[in-house]
Amino acid sequence: MHFNTSKYIPVMEHFYTLQGEGYFTGEAAYFIRLAGCDVGCVWCDVKESWTVNEEQLMLMDDLINEALKYPGRLIVITGGEPLMYDLNPFTTKLKEKGFKINIETSGAYPVSGELDWICVSPKKFKPVLKEVIQKANELKCIVYNKSDFIFAEQNRRLTTDTCELFLQPEWSKNEIVLPLIIDYIKQHPKWKISLQTHKYMNIP
Repeated sequence: MHFNTSKYIPVMEHFYTLQGEGYFTGEAAYFIRLAGCDVGCVWCDVKESWTVNEEQLMLMDDLINEALKYPGRLIVITGGEPLMYDLNPFTTKLKEKGFKINIETSGAYPVSGELDWICVSPKKFKPVLKEVIQKANELKCIVYNKSDFIFAEQNRRLTTDTCELFLQPEWSKNEIVLPLIIDYIKQHPKWKISLQTHKYMNIP
């Protein structure tokens, strides 16, 4: 889909909530979930974010004005896969309004935009770019089965020494993999656990 990338951005949903997972768990944040993804995770819990239609195009200024209605100044850009788009125009506008900007990406596309925190959540379905994972402030690996620990370590070796490392149970397998993650972290203490606390709290 072609659109004016200096004015519009494809948005599946946007809302004010608490960050539920990873390093910033518990902080108030305005979430912007961009539409469009070609990574195709089997267990994705927002498959409706994969496609883009014309109705999802929002004026950047309108979206920023919505975020400004709330006192929090943390923006979390997620998807879909947000780095499919050039985020320079959008993040420049956000910075002008005083927002801190976090992004969650699979790392499969080059980084763009003025970003304060990069969370890379790599997926087996589309390889992470080394130049992206080396910029990661946070590595969050989803554990769906035992082989994901190997995948997590493969990606950890690509990060810097200052990158925060998280293992997170895939929600539908939570009861099965959570004990495995706990045991793994006790043996590999460089890692921390990330839980989808927003699902426990029943908030968006």
